[in-house]
Amino acid sequence: MNEAILVVEDERRIARLLQIELESEGYEVRLASDGVEGWGEYKAGGIALIILDVMLPGISGLDLLQRIRAVDSDTPIIMLTANSTLSDKVTGLDLGANDYMTKPFEMEELLARIRASFRKGSSRASEEQHAGEWLTASDLRLNERTREVERAGQAIALTQREFDLLTYLLRNKKLVLSRDQLLAEVWGYDYAGNTNVVDVYIRYVRKKVDEGFGAELIHTVRGIGYCIKDAT
Repeated sequence: MNEAILVVEDERRIARLLQIELESEGYEVRLASDGVEGWGEYKAGGIALIILDVMLPGISGLDLLQRIRAVDSDTPIIMLTANSTLSDKVTGLDLGANDYMTKPFEMEELLARIRASFRKGSSRASEEQHAGEWLTASDLRLNERTREVERAGQAIALTQREFDLLTYLLRNKKLVLSRDQLLAEVWGYDYAGNTNVVDVYIRYVRKKVDEGFGAELIHTVRGIGYCIKDAT
């Protein structure tokens, strides 16, 4: 493999450890010790995945995340943080992070999540031929290529994470999806903490696509998870 991974981490010991481990796995590694340097390395091009610390000098990790996502919605970004609170994770994921790991972390778990991120990217590429099609549930429509979402002819604005969640629900219309399944498929990893993040985002999406439109399309299946289906 020759994928280039950008590691933006100001703690030299952690950065060096990541470099050694990633290079031993066959990845090319580029290092940046602050947000400004990280932005420069990213703009130089050729980055397949980014490991990004939240607390950085110059430009914070979250600010750098926003800056990258403003021009690039595809490159996987795994955030590293010393803070494990749910609100901080939700913030990072809502801004477009693909994954979130709390320090200290196990290297094998990080490597597994990197592999999962690359697999998800390959899977997304294989689905491009279907991306121009509309996914529907009653009068709700979503187009993956144009990222248009509308219900009853009314355009609906979704964040990236909300869009990904609704897309997965619609791809699996009528199927009951567990919280763990949604985390693995939408967030791209098996979340080790509280699964409440799924409930939080279901509420966000419901408020935008169900409230005010009459018939409810997103349903809670008590004790299992969620599903979306045509109105009856």
